[in-house]
Amino acid sequence: MESTDYLDDIVATVRQDMESHLGRGKVADYIPALARVDPKNFAIAIATCDGRTAQAGGVHLPFSIQSISKIFTLTLALNKLGANLWERVGREPSGSRFNSIVQLEAEKGIPRNPLINAGAVVITDALLDGGDADATIAEILGFMRRLADDPAIVIDDEVAESEAQTGFRNSALANFLRANENLKSKVEDVLKVYFNQCAIRMNCRQLARAGLYLANAGHDPLNHASVTTPFRAKRINAVMMTCGHYDASGDFACRVGLPGKSGVGGGILAIAPRKASICVWSPGLNAQGNSMVGSMALERLSSLTGWSVF
Repeated sequence: MESTDYLDDIVATVRQDMESHLGRGKVADYIPALARVDPKNFAIAIATCDGRTAQAGGVHLPFSIQSISKIFTLTLALNKLGANLWERVGREPSGSRFNSIVQLEAEKGIPRNPLINAGAVVITDALLDGGDADATIAEILGFMRRLADDPAIVIDDEVAESEAQTGFRNSALANFLRANENLKSKVEDVLKVYFNQCAIRMNCRQLARAGLYLANAGHDPLNHASVTTPFRAKRINAVMMTCGHYDASGDFACRVGLPGKSGVGGGILAIAPRKASICVWSPGLNAQGNSMVGSMALERLSSLTGWSVF
């Protein structure tokens, strides 16, 4: 893919503007394997629909994509079940913590949206559908490799095991979903798939490339593959805009103006419809569990490029 001077200048400016902020926020130390990540790491990569790229910082450094994976499993589940998926999970902002049990109980086992943890567990269950956990993990990993056009993408086994050993709240959510008959497969199988999808390791360049179909109405603009329908791509972007940053989604929409999805590994994938897919990474998180410097960088990028849906 070609590089463009003005985009190179923009990402270089963003990187320079973030210099004094690097290290801000708190790494996700409740997952032991993520607690060791240097909070001063930073990277930004842009992949445009017409094949251009720009990047700055440690774009070659892989990180755990964590909840960014929810966008891709949602795509797979919508392709599999279509609109029937929305009978099991809603599309409204949560206004609560991403791992809230209280909200799930109040709403009788129907998660508010597919991007909070309970909703993502339901999506994972829809993909598993009572089948083999290892085969479902391989399906998700293969999907990510195809989207990123990189067969070298792997799952970080240490992170997956770390999450399995400490993911008591996710276990509680899964069991509560099962008690409300909104989980069809074995709880341990669903959690195995979920922990492994969150532990996929990618760098900013790979993630920006993987998200391009969402910037191009569901079709990969570089290899012309049909990833999902334009209608579903529209729905996914809408859910990213309203729910992608949990109870800080409104603030992110106001500041950045783009659909985005964060992960507690410090990554954020943002989509500029009909223009580009952008990934930023900075491990320090704010109180809502989103990358503090990454959010600032996307706000600056949006201002410099004029990319906004508003």
